[in-house]
Amino acid sequence: MGNHLYYGDNLAVLRESIADDSVDLIYLDPPFNSNASYNVLFRGPAGNDSAAQIEAFDDTWHWTDAAEEAFGEVLRSGNGAAAEMLRAMRSFLGENDMMAYLTMMAVRLLELHRVLKPTGSLYLHCDPTASHYLKILLDAVFGANGFRNEISWRRTAGHNDARQGRQNYGSVRDIIFFYSKSSDCIWNWQYAPYSKDYIETFYRAPLKIAPVWALRYQ
Repeated sequence: MGNHLYYGDNLAVLRESIADDSVDLIYLDPPFNSNASYNVLFRGPAGNDSAAQIEAFDDTWHWTDAAEEAFGEVLRSGNGAAAEMLRAMRSFLGENDMMAYLTMMAVRLLELHRVLKPTGSLYLHCDPTASHYLKILLDAVFGANGFRNEISWRRTAGHNDARQGRQNYGSVRDIIFFYSKSSDCIWNWQYAPYSKDYIETFYRAPLKIAPVWALRYQ
């Protein structure tokens, strides 16, 4: 199969065009509470604006009929753990913006789990606004053994959100969750050179070849 670029609502594309166990790598960075507006990129199959897309690209999620429909789809999905977890979240959070976001994520994560190969990996990039809820949701969708790593991605500079009079630190990192569908996931070791300071501190003898360290998950 050649490379393809799909243009449209990712939920519809997943359901209509992506086969089971066919994807090696999934990376997603869904926006939430970024206080940003994005361009609306496409319309639905009938020529109307996609409700999920409008909310995603305005980054203003609300509990609507679309969220209620997605919630019902998760309950009927056959994934009992995901259904029970989402039901518990709704009982705790109520029908608010965060719950609408998590519901829209849940129905898509179920499809992403379906299309991912047993040897594949999923990386979900998020910030602390919803990361704690998303991890619980991922645990339910991928099972107890699906979690591989929580990666801290540090920005080069912090956001300007630690202002005087507010009792909080500035945001300097995002979170990337690494999940796999099975223990057969492919893992390729990545190597990088030690820093000059590290070499000068710990390697006193002259080196013809710079040592390297391996990046790996625990």
